[in-house]
Amino acid sequence: MRLPLAHVVVVVVVVAWPALWLSWATTAVVSLLLSDNLTGFSGDEGISSGLMQCGEYSNEALPNGQCRLTATLPQMAEQRCPDMFRCTDEVSYWLHENEERKQQVQDLKEIISELLEELRSHRHRIKLLEMQHQARTGWNSTLEHRFHFLEESYAESASLLRVHGPLIYNMQRQVSNLSMVVERVRRNPGCMINIVRTSPLLNANEVLHPEVQHVRNCPIDCASLYYSGVHRSGVFTIVPSRGAAPLEVYCNMETEGGGWTVIQRRQDGAVNFNRKWNEYKNGFGDLHAEFWLGNDHIHDLSNQGAYSLRIDLEDWNGKHKHAYYDSFKTEDEDHQYRLHVTGFSGTVEDSFAWYHDKQSFSTPDTGNICAEISHGGWWYNQCFFANLNGVYYNGGRYSAKSKNLLGPDGIVWYTWKDTDYYSLKKVSMMIRPRTFRPRPSP
Repeated sequence: MRLPLAHVVVVVVVVAWPALWLSWATTAVVSLLLSDNLTGFSGDEGISSGLMQCGEYSNEALPNGQCRLTATLPQMAEQRCPDMFRCTDEVSYWLHENEERKQQVQDLKEIISELLEELRSHRHRIKLLEMQHQARTGWNSTLEHRFHFLEESYAESASLLRVHGPLIYNMQRQVSNLSMVVERVRRNPGCMINIVRTSPLLNANEVLHPEVQHVRNCPIDCASLYYSGVHRSGVFTIVPSRGAAPLEVYCNMETEGGGWTVIQRRQDGAVNFNRKWNEYKNGFGDLHAEFWLGNDHIHDLSNQGAYSLRIDLEDWNGKHKHAYYDSFKTEDEDHQYRLHVTGFSGTVEDSFAWYHDKQSFSTPDTGNICAEISHGGWWYNQCFFANLNGVYYNGGRYSAKSKNLLGPDGIVWYTWKDTDYYSLKKVSMMIRPRTFRPRPSP
């Protein structure tokens, strides 16, 4: 069935170009002017399977409100009216592509918006991290400042401690000594000691000690202190009856019942015993560590009654032995502090009394060759079997060859290992009245 051309054109225009701005409500007249013969077409004529070439189009608005659309056909073997539906497919394709591009642009805008939002979030996080870094930097700076302040405070405190430490120590010693004096006065109210002097066995930083002005009922040795109720070891003041002058001594209140007045101690080599006559006469060292009480004091103590002597020995393996002498005393300086020691017993063989009894005391500066070779003060014979004031050798064993010595000079007790070249680790000499008897504990 054939349709009028005008009808076909109207349908085509309405379907294919819905977006045209022409006024289709009134009258739509479209004329197709062909340069050659114009032929109509039906729904099934002239439709090829491929895309039809549409040629060129032009339009013109007429005064009467109509629109004239002119199509110029391309040069073809058989000219026919174009298939408007087919031609508009291409336009629709590009319109569809355009819509897709618009949608893609919209999608890209949304993506860009999300990226911008994420960028703002990252910038915010970066700002927070910068602020945290600044805060931590400030905190670290504060800590560093406090650390330097503490370092300066510590250095200042250490300096003050070095300055005031000895003063505090001296004050503590003074308080301790005053406490002991108070205790002695309480237990011996009749013992009165005045006037101040310095003890030769205590260093210059220690408290000054009293010299006698009026003495009555004062302890004459550590045994009398023990009987007055002092049963703890330590440094105490006594007044020997023969010396009539106060004397600081170390009292051993533990060994074999206590009551011992210590006259010599070696324990770590901290004190040099290679001394001159006057030093051995007056005493030297530290009563709390290594010391020699002094030949004058040993004479005064040992001649105010009948005294016994105990010598404690320890080697570098921790083995302990002792020698006990029932009778011990020394003569005065005019007789070179000649030794009188007898009545041996103990857990070690005797190396002292049998060889050194009745020998005079000598020191390296007195011209005695044995004292010079042995580097100490002692009751030397030819030269010794016991030399408790000799050189302190760490480890014990030594040799004359390796030390370029003229003879042995260590802290020797010959019968300990039957050699002069083994030096003991610790030794001590202490005396107490022969009649001393410890009191049972209450």
